[in-house]
Amino acid sequence: MANRGPSYGLSREVQQKIDRQYDPELEQILVRWILGQCGGDVAQPAPGRDGFQQWLKDGTVLCRLINSLHPRGQGPVAKIQASTMAFKQMEQISQFLQAAERYGIAATDIFQTVDLWEGKNMACVQRTLMNLGSLAVAKGDGLFVGDPNWFPKKSQENRRVFSEDKLKEGQSVIGLQMGTNRGASQAGMTGYGMPRQIL
Repeated sequence: MANRGPSYGLSREVQQKIDRQYDPELEQILVRWILGQCGGDVAQPAPGRDGFQQWLKDGTVLCRLINSLHPRGQGPVAKIQASTMAFKQMEQISQFLQAAERYGIAATDIFQTVDLWEGKNMACVQRTLMNLGSLAVAKGDGLFVGDPNWFPKKSQENRRVFSEDKLKEGQSVIGLQMGTNRGASQAGMTGYGMPRQIL
């Protein structure tokens, strides 16, 4: 967590709530997928949240991951280099994030660079990687390595084509959402302003 001291009060409660969202089982699935997807280029991380964060912090693993989801030689991150300088590490993380967005992940599903680099919101990092895995499985281009059951299946378009006769037939049907007037009557209604008669 960079050079920050402990947080207190509401800040601490918020950070604890964010930390509780982190899933150790999901971490194991993601580590297995990343190691399989990247091949022998990537070393095994230390177990636990901090080990996972340190493993991904410099951005090299993430850049290798996004490059492995593209055909050889067409990876979106051209230069991957390990560096101890903070701004170089953060630059590589942001290159991964831009490449992930171009790959098809929605901007709202992508973590911020500081979420990973400072370890502020590792659960958000996990969600981004889960979305990336789901998208890689859904693309079905043969570049995904691993078990497709590790990731939730993305919904796919199921376009239906109806004939003109069927469409016209549907216009004459009154759906139950519109309500019904069966049994409706004004029996027992009194004029406005008159008191209700109770006998």
